[in-house]
Amino acid sequence: MKEGIHPNYKVAKVVCACGEAFETRSTQETIRVDICSKCHPFFTGKQKLVDTEGRVEKFKKKYAKK
Repeated sequence: MKEGIHPNYKVAKVVCACGEAFETRSTQETIRVDICSKCHPFFTGKQKLVDTEGRVEKFKKKYAKK
């Protein structure tokens, strides 16, 4: 293997929007994510709408029964 071509991996803190935080290794020092395994619907079994731009409300308004 060639020397000096691999990035320097250090301990990184991952912070989710729900407040969960854990450590991993990465080239970045901090990583911010919108959804993690503690709040993802696949792992929790609960449906949660993640809407960052108001698309769900826009859809509901457009197709709401009048």
